[in-house]
Parts: sequence; structure tokens; C-alpha cells
Amino acid sequence: MYPCLVPKWACTTDIYVTIYSEGLNENGGPELIFEGELQCNYQDSAKTVMDNEQKYIQLSGTALFCGDIAPAAAVISGGTVTVFGETRHILQGMKARNPDGTVNYTRLDIV
Repeated sequence: MYPCLVPKWACTTDIYVTIYSEGLNENGGPELIFEGELQCNYQDSAKTVMDNEQKYIQLSGTALFCGDIAPAAAVISGGTVTVFGETRHILQGMKARNPDGTVNYTRLDIV
């Protein structure tokens, strides 16, 4: 048994997660593989980006979950999250694995 690196007691932020597969459904839209209300450890970040002498703030964040939030998906490559009333896009997902191959925690990087 491996220790959980993102313990449940640290996951106190409500977040609504929608994850799409890499394929398309029969209508040509993204195929939904997971949707649900979860709790996570959420960390915000922001950076100033300069674009043709104009600057704007790019908001991003990281959501950490205990265990595997989408066992039906081998990888998490896209979707959306709604946190603190704002909907953002999943830039990338990571399933951090234990040496035996089980998922210790899931990380979603969002913008």
C-alpha cells in the first residue's frame, strides 16, 4: 500500500469536471467520458503576457485529486472545469502512478 500524496483532507475546493476523449462521437462532437462534481486541492496562478506592447493577465491553475478521477480514460487530454464560478479549459492532465501501476493522484492543469 502506497501513501496518498494528495490526501482527501487537503481536497476542500468544490470543482465541476468535464473530460472528453480524444475521439469524436457519432455527431462529430467531443465524446464525453467523465462529468461530475468533485473536491480538489486547487491552486491559482497568473502571469502577465506582453503582446505587441499590450499586456494582459493569463490566469491558470492546478487541481489535484486523490486517486483516479476518470478510470475509463487512459489519458486526460481535454475538457473543462468550473471552479469558483469560472469555467476554464483543461490544458493537460496527469495520472501520477505508484510503482505497481495504480494511480496515486490526478492533476489537471487549466487555463
